[in-house]
Amino acid sequence: MPSAVRVGAGPDGALTYLVAMPPEALPPVRRRDLVAAWDAAREAAAARLWGTSRAFRFRRGDGSTTDLALDDSDARCWAGAVDSTVGMDNTYGVALCLRLLALIDLLARTGWTRGLYAVGHDGTEFHPALLEAASSEPLDRDARFDDRRFRARLGRPLPAGASA
Repeated sequence: MPSAVRVGAGPDGALTYLVAMPPEALPPVRRRDLVAAWDAAREAAAARLWGTSRAFRFRRGDGSTTDLALDDSDARCWAGAVDSTVGMDNTYGVALCLRLLALIDLLARTGWTRGLYAVGHDGTEFHPALLEAASSEPLDRDARFDDRRFRARLGRPLPAGASA
């Protein structure tokens, strides 16, 4: 049976992942793996291990594709940390990487997540419900979390006048 993830490297070291499913079909991950990936990524950033560029091409059931590029140094760093710990030559590793990046994106772009995590010098503490949702809530077609679905899953109401 062919692998659901094929990895190729370009002459400059950039990696391309051909994934035989769309982002929204990637599997859930274990909460402890998500926390370990977060910790590994923080350590890699502290060590200034910026990593290589990575591109993903997800195949949809109708034959169309969704492309995602990780050119940002922070995203490359965090993806490299996941790759070095669990590997990304399989759907679980790709799912873990993209869920980690989607969680970072969600925390950065929403204010309603404040109070569900605390970042300190000794690491990060997460509310268990936040980790459970990030581990199992499906990604959208752009490999992000749907703000409304994620918030509803946590039971946090949308503030008056706010939009997703």
